[in-house]
Order: sequence, then C-alpha cells, then structure tokens
Amino acid sequence: MRSKDDGRLMIPLIGYVDRLSGRAGDTLNFKVSSTSSEPFDAQLIRIICADPNPDGPGIIHEEVTSAFDGSYPSRSQDYDLGSYVQVALTKDLTPLGSFTLVVTIWPTTPHKGRQGLISCNGAEASGELALLIDDKGCLGLEVRAGSDQHVCLSTEVPLTARRWYRVWASFNSATGDLCVGQTALNDLDEPILKSKALEKDFSFKLANNVLIAALSGSKPHSHFNGKIEQPGLFAKYLDGCDLAQVLAVKQGKDCVALWDFSRGISTLKVEDLGPNNLHGEIVNLPARGMTGSTWRGQEMCWRHAPEHYAAIYFHDDDFYDCGWETGFSFTIPNELKSGVYAARLRCGAYEDTIPFFVCAPRGWVHSELCVIIPTFTYVIYSNNARYDYGEEIEWRMKDWDAYPWNPARYPDYGLSAYNLHSDGSGICHVSSLRPMMTLKSGYLTLLIEGCGSGLRHFQADTHLLAWLDHQGIEFDVVTDQELHDDGVSALERYQAVLTTSHPEYHTAESLDAIEGYIKGGGNFGYLGGNGFYWRVALHQEAPGAIEIRRGEGGIRTWAAEPGEYYNAFDGEYGGLWRRNGRPPQKMAGVGFSSQGTFVGSCYRRTQQSFDPGVSWMFEGIDEDVLGDFGLSGGGAAGYELDRADVALGTPENATILACSENHIDTYVAVPEELLTHVSTLPGEAAQDLIRADMVYYPTKSGGAVFSTGSITFCGSLPNNGFSNNISTLLTNVLRRFLD
Repeated sequence: MRSKDDGRLMIPLIGYVDRLSGRAGDTLNFKVSSTSSEPFDAQLIRIICADPNPDGPGIIHEEVTSAFDGSYPSRSQDYDLGSYVQVALTKDLTPLGSFTLVVTIWPTTPHKGRQGLISCNGAEASGELALLIDDKGCLGLEVRAGSDQHVCLSTEVPLTARRWYRVWASFNSATGDLCVGQTALNDLDEPILKSKALEKDFSFKLANNVLIAALSGSKPHSHFNGKIEQPGLFAKYLDGCDLAQVLAVKQGKDCVALWDFSRGISTLKVEDLGPNNLHGEIVNLPARGMTGSTWRGQEMCWRHAPEHYAAIYFHDDDFYDCGWETGFSFTIPNELKSGVYAARLRCGAYEDTIPFFVCAPRGWVHSELCVIIPTFTYVIYSNNARYDYGEEIEWRMKDWDAYPWNPARYPDYGLSAYNLHSDGSGICHVSSLRPMMTLKSGYLTLLIEGCGSGLRHFQADTHLLAWLDHQGIEFDVVTDQELHDDGVSALERYQAVLTTSHPEYHTAESLDAIEGYIKGGGNFGYLGGNGFYWRVALHQEAPGAIEIRRGEGGIRTWAAEPGEYYNAFDGEYGGLWRRNGRPPQKMAGVGFSSQGTFVGSCYRRTQQSFDPGVSWMFEGIDEDVLGDFGLSGGGAAGYELDRADVALGTPENATILACSENHIDTYVAVPEELLTHVSTLPGEAAQDLIRADMVYYPTKSGGAVFSTGSITFCGSLPNNGFSNNISTLLTNVLRRFLD
C-alpha cells in the first residue's frame, strides 16, 4: 500500500473486467493495477462460496484450467475523478481582440478552493484564459499571455451556494479594459463588476482545447461543483446588459461559440450553436436533464421543455471509466459451463478476485435451472462506503482472513449510488468500469451484534450457490444485462428460474423479461426481499453506466431534487417501480413493506400452508417455525421484508404459506405505505406491515411463483451442513418446479 502525491491511497493489487458477463466466444478484458516490481499471477477459478465466516462453509474456490493462467508484468495504473466538458478545436480561428466569456452557474461549494468554469488554451504567445472561482470563493479571471503577463482579477464578493448567477469576463481592445462581473439571477441585487487595464494590443488566439467545469494543465484539474448553463465565447466586448440580449438571441455575428446543454441530453455530446461547430463531449458522466435557471416547476419532464433543463450538474468526484490498459484477456471457450467465475490475482502477499458470470450460449441451455445474477444491483451498490465502518469490522476482517480493503478507507475509485458527492448531493450515476471492492470474494459489508456473517449482495448470494452445489443441482446463470438485451428469450428455455437475495434494481427491459417468463408458463422463485423496487436506466453510449433518480418516495439515502425525477439516459420517469405502475406484488406476489437492522427472525406457517394444494412444500418438515437460524442476521426473515397485498397486485389465488414474526424494534414500515403518523395506505396499523410473507401461486399459463419476501432467507440454507427446514422447503419447491 502506498500513497500517491495527491494524497490518494493506492491498493497494491486490484482490478476489474470490462464486462461482467458473457457467453462462449465473447472476450473479456481484465484491467489490473499492481504496485509491485514483480509480476502477478492470474488463475481462473469458479466461485462456490464467498463467505469467509468460519461458522459456515467458508470461502470455496475451485481452480479451473484456462488459457489466461500464468504470469503478467505488474504496472501501477492511475485514474482521474471529476467531470467536465472537453471541446477539441477542429479549425484555425481568428485571433480575438475584444472578447467576452460568459456562463450561467449554480455553485454548490464555492468556498472549497479554485474551480474552473471555462478554461481556454491559446496559442503560445497568447497563453490561457480561465474564468473560475478563486481561492476566496469569488468569481475570478486569470489571463496568461506569454511569459511576461499574468493577470488575476476578482469580483472580491464571495458567491453564495445554490444560487443562480450569470458571470462573465470581457476585454475591450479599444481601451485595454479587462473586467470580470457577476449578477444574481431572479434577484434585485445590482451587478458586481471589477476591471483592470491591459495593453491595448493584447489579443487572444484560441488554439487548443476548451474545458468547461475544470481548469486545463497536464490534465484537467480544479473541477467545479454545481450546475453550468449556456457557456459562451464572443469576439466582442459585452457588458452585463448586452449579455442578456445576446444570449436571448442565441447567436450573432460575433459569436465564437455558444454551447447549449439542453440539446442531446441523453448523449455524451455537447452542441455548439455558434458558426465554428466547436462541439464538445462530456467526461466522467456529469448529470444531465437537470433543472436550469429558467425552471419554475411548469414542466417536470425535460423531454417536454428541454430549454428549462439546459444545465449540467458537475462534480469533482464524478467517475465513469478508469481507462486502464488491459493486463490480459480471456475468450470464453465453448466447453466452459455456465456459472460464477473469477480471475484470481496473486502478487507477493496480496490477492484479488475479479468475478464474472458465464451464461449459456444464446438459444441453448446447459441445465433446467437458471439463477438470475443481479448485476445492476451489484453495480448500484458497488463501493458503498458505509457510515458504520470502523475498527471493529477491520478486526473481524483480519480474524476471518476476509477481503482487506474497503471503500470507506479507499473512496477514490468512485463510490456507490448510496453515497453522496463531495457537495452533499446524491450520486445518481455509477459504473462497472472500475475496481469494485464490494464485488470481491470475502468482502464483509457490516458488523453489528447478531448480524451473522455481515454479508450483502454478491457474497450473500453465494449462500444459494453453495447450497445448489452441495445439493448437486446443476444450474446456469444469466445476469440483468442479458435480460435487458435479450428479453424473455434469455429465460424461456429454462424449466425454473431463481433470483438471489436482493434483485432490487431493474430496467423496464429486464423486468419485462422476468414478467414474460412467468406469463409464458415458467416456474419462478423469488428468494429475496426488496426486489424489483427501483427503476434504473442504461446509457446507450457509455457501456457499464447506470442511472438512478430517487424521486418522490421509497427508503433512500438521498432524494432527487424537484423536477429531476426523469432519467437523462433514457428520458423515462425514474424512482420506484411502484410509482411507475408496476408494484412488485404484480409479479412476485409480494413487495417491499419493512426494513430494520441486519438482525433476522423466523417465519411461522399459516393454516393455509396445510392445504393439500401446497402442503407438499413442507414434506419432511415437522416444525411450524421456519428459519430461526442463519448466517445472515441469525434468521431467515430479516433486514428488508416484503408482504402480499391484493390492492397492489398480489394474485387473488396466492397462498400465504408463512409470515415472519417477532422482529426487533428497529424495524419500521416503508415510507410509501405511510399516509400520516397514525394511518397507512392499506389501512392496517403500521406495526402490522412489519412482516415477510412467504407466498405461492400457480399461474394461468401452467407455471408457478414461489416468493420468500426476505433478504436473509438464503443465509439460512447452509446451516447445519445444509440440513435444515429452510433447505428442505426449497428442495421440495425446486423438485416440483423441475419435475
């Protein structure tokens, strides 16, 4: 472990893969950073269990011979945080005598230090122009002309956070006056102007890149936090009054460039309305489709009034793609069966695993059973820096020889959509094109009393994989990406399909695929909780990127601002699937109802479960209490709980087989069920909504759905050497599904 000059800590050996899943014939490229001077070794492994808890099966990796097994040279690879717009000059432009730089801004951290607004590189003799926020939080202008002229000018009035301003810098070649000015929009404040005299014969020739929301140097730096709207460059001296008129017209004979962020919102492109076609490209995925200076709530969807959404929200910690060089590649061979694999890296004392998922060839199946790997959820949660991370969990990591790195200590690979940007706004874009510490074998998520292994997501999902392996049940895998790309055809050949513990995030396409499978007569097992909850969008030009807008409801760590509930990536309304007219109950029979700390309880069988039509599920089970044990929270019903509700779409022929009980007092009903402090949407007492319902229903097309309604259900499967009533129950269900 070493520290970089900029203060970031480097993990000695870490990597990622350029796509999380593939089929035979697909090539995966592994990106590796190793700070060692010695080579690293790579080995293909199959992951059976990723839980380091010594009270469970332990980490189980099976070595598999592959073409990439071997040694590779180490190299330390860097990465850059912070978003901006880059404009590459494509033509030779006339030198500017008089000029004006102008931009509308909404700063969120004006006092954090230097932040670039517009940075223009000139020819060697004319240097650089930079409109910026200076060290004192004031609007500033820096002019570097050759080696003998460096002028800094400031309004000397600090900007206020989350307030719209029009700011500008102008030079009058006739008088030699250089000025910088600001005016608060939608306010009665007088414009603020400061000026300084330059040589009258000063001219600036734009000859290199223009950066918006950062300053130029050996690489972009001093990134801006906040929204930027309609930046422009004019070959004319303009004052504050002139600017409003010129910007309203949009163009003019003196316009060099005027970038309109309201165009191409779903793309990576920035369009220049000026005559020189100085179009730009966004870097590191700043947020688009954001309310601008003219938005007053008249329209909530940017597609209907893009002129009200002409702002881009930039952050100094936005992140998309590490852009690392490939360490080695792997073309999936025909003979490699579908499953969960990883490239295991070793170098000296350090080890890393880079998981990936191999699907059956398109149109074929290796097994009758398919497990859906929720990669969209994995990526949304990737590098989640939790508030409760500390020394105690680090001691547990050492005791269990667990994965040693955590994003709370190493945040600079980009955090999760459950974290906040440095300015306090929520992270709405995440990407798989970076090391994801949370997607490593042996990673521990949390440590509280009674939480068991303390696993979430990928590591917790391997409890199911280990159970299937122990039972000798063959299975294929597909991921959310195949569901999104291929639709129901990714599933329709399987006799049965299972989810893992927490399939929370879905696109319309991935949800359609599962729904189509159920309607087509498939047998579907939902083995988790809080599934099919949030709607997400994928970017057409940025593979691996996912967008989430947390609008208007749901349990969430941040909330989208009013007017910003529509995804920029696809233009669709974001937020909960329930608010998009597709409550989880319509498909799975149950939907999110309650959340608490990671302490599980048990289910108790209902009287209906003894009906001959469903009692076959409980053959070999003598107890009424199910799952009062487990590696996840000590019980099969815990953390996030789903319940049946006919009003939200639970089929009327659904049987509630069991209900959870005796949850500790940290559990609360989810906010979308609450009307007031004493009333709920379904009319039940809020306390009565704190339960997981285990549900079964046959479909009209000849299939069936079995749902557990709890995140911790799969954590009970490994107990007692995989011999317990939860294991027996699932065995009975799968036997019938696969019969």
